[in-house]
Amino acid sequence: MNKKIIVFATANAHKVEEVRALLSAANPSLAEKYEILSLTDIGCKEDIPETSPSFEGNALQKAEYVKVHYNYDCFADDTGLEVRALGMEPGVRSARYAADEGHDHDARANMEKLLRNMKKATDRTAQFRTVIVLLMDSKKEVFEGVCKGSIIQTPSGKEGFGYDPVFVPDGESRTFAEMSIGEKNSISHRGKAVRQLVDYLIHKED
Repeated sequence: MNKKIIVFATANAHKVEEVRALLSAANPSLAEKYEILSLTDIGCKEDIPETSPSFEGNALQKAEYVKVHYNYDCFADDTGLEVRALGMEPGVRSARYAADEGHDHDARANMEKLLRNMKKATDRTAQFRTVIVLLMDSKKEVFEGVCKGSIIQTPSGKEGFGYDPVFVPDGESRTFAEMSIGEKNSISHRGKAVRQLVDYLIHKED
């Protein structure tokens, strides 16, 4: 059976691995029908613009770029960390938070800047937000997931990526970086949004 290809508009291997794992865990038969490819898989090496002030706008930009230039059904996500003490920053600038210090897309630099800016903060509540935009069969669908938690003062754990070593989800004592992919996916913002995407694909097959 030929699989239907859907491109995940990211070159981040960790994100792709998470989504493939979620798809397989949610519905093994669905994983046999759909093949999730990354930007690297389709040979897209361009720096796709993300100039929108919103998560949905950035996700739509990326998905539309792939749809127009590579003619694949596509979904894209934009994810950010929103910290109450910082006025919900870094938000859409999460991946480029330390860019003004010469560190564009540098996860460690972003995390270090975050901790510096929160050094005197007493309110350490935060949340991760993921918005997914799917462009498929001439339709646009939007899915959103939020995971609330708090920022610890010292990074802990070696799993995950981005701000995972400093984010502890509500109800947990461990950071995302101290969890397995499966444990993280079960409660994470991206896990929640992707499960909505998977549910949509399942019902689409009914």
